[in-house]
Amino acid sequence: RIETGEIESQLLQVAGVREAVVLVRSDANGQKALCAYYTPDAETELAVNDLRSALAQELPGYMIPSYFVELEHLPLTPNGKVDRKALPAPEGEAGSGTEYVAPRNKLEAKLAAIWQDVLGHAKQIGVYDNFFDIGGHSLRATTLAGKVFKEFNVNLPLRDVFRHSTIASMAEVMARMERQEHEVIPQAEERECYPLSSAQKRLFIQHTLDGADQLYNMPELVQMEGHFDVERFEAAMRKLIIRHESLRTGFEIVKGEAVQRIYSQVDFAVEHHQADSEDAAQIEQIIRSFVRPFELGKPPLLRTGVIELGPDLHILLFDMHHIVSDGVSMAIVMHEFSSFYAGEELPPLRIQYKDYAVWQQSKAHLERIGRQEAYWLQTLEGELPTADLPTDYERSAVRSYQGAHLDFDVEAALSARLRELAAQRESTLFMVLLAAYTVLLSKYSGHDDLIVGTPVAARTNTDLEPIIGMFVNTLALRNRPSGNKTFLSYLDEVKETALGAFENQDYPFEELVERLNVKREPGRFPLFDAVFDMQNIEERDAELEGIRLKNYELDQLEEAKFDLTLFIYENNGSLSGGFFYATKLFKETMIRTLTENYLRILTQIAENPQLELSRIECHKPSEGAKRVVDTIEFAF
Repeated sequence: RIETGEIESQLLQVAGVREAVVLVRSDANGQKALCAYYTPDAETELAVNDLRSALAQELPGYMIPSYFVELEHLPLTPNGKVDRKALPAPEGEAGSGTEYVAPRNKLEAKLAAIWQDVLGHAKQIGVYDNFFDIGGHSLRATTLAGKVFKEFNVNLPLRDVFRHSTIASMAEVMARMERQEHEVIPQAEERECYPLSSAQKRLFIQHTLDGADQLYNMPELVQMEGHFDVERFEAAMRKLIIRHESLRTGFEIVKGEAVQRIYSQVDFAVEHHQADSEDAAQIEQIIRSFVRPFELGKPPLLRTGVIELGPDLHILLFDMHHIVSDGVSMAIVMHEFSSFYAGEELPPLRIQYKDYAVWQQSKAHLERIGRQEAYWLQTLEGELPTADLPTDYERSAVRSYQGAHLDFDVEAALSARLRELAAQRESTLFMVLLAAYTVLLSKYSGHDDLIVGTPVAARTNTDLEPIIGMFVNTLALRNRPSGNKTFLSYLDEVKETALGAFENQDYPFEELVERLNVKREPGRFPLFDAVFDMQNIEERDAELEGIRLKNYELDQLEEAKFDLTLFIYENNGSLSGGFFYATKLFKETMIRTLTENYLRILTQIAENPQLELSRIECHKPSEGAKRVVDTIEFAF
C-alpha cells in the first residue's frame, strides 16, 4: 500500500509548508490519484513544481501526488482534527513529476494520443514524460509498439521503447525509420470447420490426455451490492454470445484432425442459487459445484450463475474454458457485459477468433514466425538445463495437479527501493523481480544455467485487441545467474533476455518444443518446471447503474499446472505475491522457507545492488523441510 503518512511527512519538510494532508481520491475522470493539500507560511509563495521536485528527491515517482491543492486553512472537525471529508475535490488535470511540454508537431501529437490510450490516462501527457514513470510496464510497452506499427507503419522494437521512453525521443527515432506495411488479419472464407490455433492445440491435447477435468477452467467471482436485474443480465450475456463466435465454438476430431466448429445458436441459461450471506460454507459449496468440467464439443464453453444473498446483495459467477478465453478475454467479457446491461450498443467486430486461427497458417505469418524461430533456436542451443529443485516427495511418473499457495506482501519501503533500482538500470520491476527469482532458484538447485517460463498476452497485432479467445503464449527465459556476477550486471542480462523474448513472443511454445526435439519426461513440463507470472492489476471497484462491484475471493480454486509458480501482483503501487506449488512434491514448510528467502534476496539487492550473487545469503530450510537438503547441496 502507498503510505500517505510518509508523503505527508516529507511534504512537511519542505520549507514554507505549514500543514499537509495527502489522500487517495477519485478525480473528475473517475481515476484514483494522490492528492496533496497544504497550507503555506504567511510569507511564503510555493510553486507546485518546486513541491514536486522536493518530494522527488526523497520519494519514488509513484508516490508523488498527481494533484496539489493550496488552502489557506485545513478544515477541522469539532474535535480539532482535520476534516478529510470537507477537503475539496481536485480540479484540472493531474500533473507528473516533469514540467508539462505540449506536443510540438503532428507526430508527437499522435504519439501522445496513443500513449493516453495505452496508459488509460485522461490527463495530458507531455513530450518529456517518461513512459515507465507514468504507468508503463513491459506488457503496455508491447501494446504501445503494436499501436505505433498500425498507426505509422513503423516497426518500433521493444528495446527502443525502453531506450526512447519519452514522446520527444521516440518521435525522433521513429522519424528515421523505414515504413513497413501493417499486416491486417483478413476474414477467413466460410467453411464447415476451422483449424485450431497453436495455443488451442496445446489445450486440446492436454484436455484429451487428462480427461474432462477442471485444470483449464477460468472462474471469476464478483460481489455486487445494489439492485441487480437477473433478466437483464441474462439478456446481456446472450448478446455477448451472439457477438463473439468463440463463445459459440465447439471442438472435435474430423478425419483425424482437431477442428473447431462454430454454431449459429447454443443453449444458454444463467444458473440461479440462493444462500445465507452469513453462511460461508454454503456459499463455498455452491461455488465449487458451479466450477465443474466442460465438454469441449458442447458449446458454449462459458457458464454464468448468480447467488442471491439478499435483495441487494449477489455474487456473480463466471467460468470459461481456457481454450476459448484468457486473462484479457475475461476483462473484455466484464466490460462488454456491463455495456450491454446498461443498454449500450457496441460497434461490430471486423474479425473473429477463427480468422486469427486461419491467418496463423498463412504464408506471410509463417515467414515472420520463421524469423522469430531463429532467435529461439539460438537462445536455447546446446544442452538444455533443468532446475532440479530439491523436493520433499519423490516425483511420480503420473503428473498430479494438486496444489496449494502461500501468499506474501512486499513492504512499501522495499517496493519503493526496488522500483528505484529498476529505474536506475532503465528496466522494469518485472525484470528486477524475475532476476531475484532466478537467483533464488539457483541457490536451491545449485545450477547457474536456468530456464523459467513466463506467460505473455501475445496480442501483438492490434486487430486482436477486442477479441475473446485464447492467445496466451509461454516464453522460455534462459538466464545464467553465476556467482561472480554482481546483481546489477546480472539484471542487465535479464533485461536483454526479457526484451529479446518479448520481441519474439509470437513464436508458439508448442512448436519450439517440437523444433528442439525436447525429450518429454513423465510427470514433468517440457523445458521448465518453474514459472514467473507478474500481473499488473487494478481492483474492480466500480459502479454499474448503482451496483457496486468488487472481487469475491475464494481460496483453492486454482490447481498447480507447474511444480512452482511465483505470482506477483502490482496493484496501485503496492506489491504482493504468492508461491503456487505442487503438494505432491513440496511441503508447506519448504515453501514457507522459500518465501522467506525470496523476500530476503529482495531486501539484499535493494540495499546493495552491487552485491555479488555468490554473497547473497539465504536461510537454511527449517527442520520440517530437512529432508530436502539431503538430496542436493545448497549454494548459500
